[in-house]
Amino acid sequence: MPSPHSEQSGSRGFFQRIQDRIFPSIDDKRMPLLVHLTELRTRLLRAAVIMSIVFLGAFYFAPTLMTWVQAPLYSYFSPSKMTWVPSGLSDITFIFLSPAEAFWNSIKVSAVVATFIVMPYALYELWKFAEPGLRVHERRFTLPFVTLCSTMFYLGISFCYLVVLPFALNFLVGYGIDAGFTPHLSIGIFVGFNLWLLLVFGLIFELPMLMTLLAKLGLVDAPWLRKYRKWMRLKALFQRKLPFFNQ
Repeated sequence: MPSPHSEQSGSRGFFQRIQDRIFPSIDDKRMPLLVHLTELRTRLLRAAVIMSIVFLGAFYFAPTLMTWVQAPLYSYFSPSKMTWVPSGLSDITFIFLSPAEAFWNSIKVSAVVATFIVMPYALYELWKFAEPGLRVHERRFTLPFVTLCSTMFYLGISFCYLVVLPFALNFLVGYGIDAGFTPHLSIGIFVGFNLWLLLVFGLIFELPMLMTLLAKLGLVDAPWLRKYRKWMRLKALFQRKLPFFNQ
């Protein structure tokens, strides 16, 4: 037969467990946060290491990458022939206006290419970090959504590089030649223009995903979009330029 002392002790232990559950100790509050921060640091460090390795590899092939950047000026992509066709502007010369301009733009292009390559892996690391804290229905939505966002961004970049850039460059440079000017293009300004246009079209292709996310969160709906659609048209995309792309 249990003694009153043992019953009292068991009762105290039961209420102590409830109290610990409702009011955890300071150490219990700190440890999960420290564990999460350590995991986040580890995942970001892995992504940074991969980014550094890919950047060094891209910089090794910087001359080839710079040729790819200039390709939309010298030729355009023909979907029927599935190849690049000369544009008639093969005599355009590039110049650099400062001692470090060519070197800096090689670094810039290598960094952008490395970012595009490593971005899916970085998103995967962030997903694995956030996955334990998501509910089942949130996991089912988040992973396909992030994957589709990445796909749409790459589609926007590809569309710009294969279609928009050749047309824009040939039209603008050809207009200057027809106006009687001699083209001497600064490699820094040319690279900045191309990268800026690629980024813009990558973000444009993200707009459907942004609207989907806002609708999923209940922030917008069809009547709201119809009401404010005239304010959502893209205007003056090239009036303001990012400082990084124009150094």
